[in-house]
Amino acid sequence: MTAIDAASVARAYWETAEARAWKAFGELLADDVLYECPQTRERVRGREAYVRFNREFPGDWHVSIERIVAGDDRAVTWTSFRTGSGTETGIAFLDLDATGKISRITDFWPEPYEPPTNRAHLVERY
Repeated sequence: MTAIDAASVARAYWETAEARAWKAFGELLADDVLYECPQTRERVRGREAYVRFNREFPGDWHVSIERIVAGDDRAVTWTSFRTGSGTETGIAFLDLDATGKISRITDFWPEPYEPPTNRAHLVERY
């Protein structure tokens, strides 16, 4: 597995999710894929359960890729997740098995927050 392959798998993961192409999405996953979301402490085991978890996600959502950084058998993605109520940032760590299938996903959805006022003189807000 090369860095280009891991990046391609990561890109296909998000593109098939956005397209709601659930068969193609599932083909990117190992049979025993493990999904974890540390903020909510959710864990989903197995391809079928994980595809269903995504297929049944509520609302009219859209995801776009901001950046992918990939290594030999892993990739990190930064995404923008849009819903009717706004946009969220997602960071996902994808581990690939020896066959190039995604075997583990660790998904972070950090919440924006206001920084402490005592450092306002040190930063530029955007």
